[in-house]
Amino acid sequence: MELLQLIIRNSLRHRLRSSLTVVGMAVAILAFCLLRTTVEAWYGGVSAASPDRLISRSAVSLIFTLPITYRQRILQVPEVKQVAYANWFGGVYIDERHFFPRMAVGPSIFFDLFPEFIVPREQLKAFWSRRNACIAGRKLVEQYGWKLGDTIPLTGNIYPGEWRLVLVGVYRGATRSTDETQMFFRWDYLDEAVKQTAMQSGQVGWYIIQIANPQNAAAVSQSVDSLFKNSLAETLTETEKAFQLGFVAMTEALVVAIRIVSFVVIGVILVILANTMAMTARERMSEYATLKTLGFGDLFLAKLIAGESLTLALLGGTLGMGLSFPAAHIFSRKLGTILPVFRIETGTLMLAGAICCVIGLLAAVFPVWRATRIKIVDALTHIG
Repeated sequence: MELLQLIIRNSLRHRLRSSLTVVGMAVAILAFCLLRTTVEAWYGGVSAASPDRLISRSAVSLIFTLPITYRQRILQVPEVKQVAYANWFGGVYIDERHFFPRMAVGPSIFFDLFPEFIVPREQLKAFWSRRNACIAGRKLVEQYGWKLGDTIPLTGNIYPGEWRLVLVGVYRGATRSTDETQMFFRWDYLDEAVKQTAMQSGQVGWYIIQIANPQNAAAVSQSVDSLFKNSLAETLTETEKAFQLGFVAMTEALVVAIRIVSFVVIGVILVILANTMAMTARERMSEYATLKTLGFGDLFLAKLIAGESLTLALLGGTLGMGLSFPAAHIFSRKLGTILPVFRIETGTLMLAGAICCVIGLLAAVFPVWRATRIKIVDALTHIG
């Protein structure tokens, strides 16, 4: 108890210095949490991927389409339970700055393959009974203030023309990691419009394949690709996780840079606290000598110095972690659909807390070594 009281009093002795150290720690931990969350959000689609879903796309590139007739052939492959398809639509809502994913999907079992998208049954029924219907995510609806029955105008870029979609459903995520910023409308509505142009109709962007046993994903993928080998539109089938990782790989350099900066922040934290503890130890050498004279051993001094360092580190860390929640909320609103799931996870907080403890102990190493090594006579005559 006496040791704890001494630690608290020492931590508050130089209030300005301690306050600045705590604030510096808080800012560094806040930056660390936000950087780590950015990386996690970047991999959000990968972590949300289902092991029983495969994605089959053109072997040349995702921008090339596949015939709609492939679906029936894929359904004949052993282990395949259901097959749906989707087409990237693109388009512009208001202007280019208001981006969100817009996809034409089908057939009517599409949402059965995505249990993480929760849509009321009556809204699903309305969606499949109306040609120009659309379903949007909860965050998207809240962002733009849409209501059921609203007409949402889109200007086509990949598929030219004016598209007026009617909002008949709103989906919400089954978990916190579910992307709620997407819009879906019917593929047959898109295909009907394509038939009126010079573009080739009866084409889809990719197939979503649900399999019975995720352990057989590689074998099923090979079987699907073998069906269309040497055809005009060969396929590349892979797990949904691998498909999502392909997108992340396009920006791998940026993700690596963010990771490096997050570790640089750890170094900044260490320098901040180590500087404070070095100054403190230098000023209190005569006090440590007095404690030694009174019979307190090196272990007591080590606990006293390390305790003060840990106290400052944990105070700053706690403040930084507390500030990360409102900061993440603001970032989430500003980022919108760029990083649709931007939340501080428990794992990030645990890592930040562990870093605070390690930094607190490391910052105390040199002051402890100096206080325990110095002779009592030299310490008493030391001028800080």
